[in-house]
Amino acid sequence: MKPTQNTANTLLELTGVSRRFGGLLALHDVTFTVTRGQVTTIIGPNGGGKTTLLKLILGILKPDRGYVRVFGKEPRESAGRIGYVPQDTSLNRDFPITVFDVVLMGKLGGRRRRRADSKRDREVVEESLTRVDMWKYRKSRIGELSGGQRQRVFIARALTSEPEILFLDEPTASVDVEGQSTLYHFFNELNKTVTIVVVSH
Repeated sequence: MKPTQNTANTLLELTGVSRRFGGLLALHDVTFTVTRGQVTTIIGPNGGGKTTLLKLILGILKPDRGYVRVFGKEPRESAGRIGYVPQDTSLNRDFPITVFDVVLMGKLGGRRRRRADSKRDREVVEESLTRVDMWKYRKSRIGELSGGQRQRVFIARALTSEPEILFLDEPTASVDVEGQSTLYHFFNELNKTVTIVVVSH
């Protein structure tokens, strides 16, 4: 089975994807597409293959059968157009790192630094933190924030790469009920400019 012809609005396509780990079948014949502007939620129980599916989409794993295409290409070829917020955003709350520096790390990864980039990087950090309404906390230590606020900071870090599609793995796992409602409202606002895929249970 081959992937269908990609169109400008098809950002993600899985066609007949299966994946085993030893004798365990984690995914079987998964087929779906995500088009530009969608909010897509992947729901399933713990151990249901959600993390495996996300790793296939991000290019960390390869399918045993089937095809995964992101922007019509192999996932690793499209890495620069993808944002990712992992499930585990836990950290040592006593570690003296500010919100600004956490988000700046999103610009430092994956490329060689040049002094000339510094001003623009900081501008992008400001834009990303403003976008998630966390600029006023830029000098705060990350460990001082609530679960919902920390999640917004890690979303801002992902946004520094200016992604066209954003993947969030269990984004409300460490957030209280009120914070979850606020986050989902924020996702709707963010979706005006970024396609979103949320993995949840």
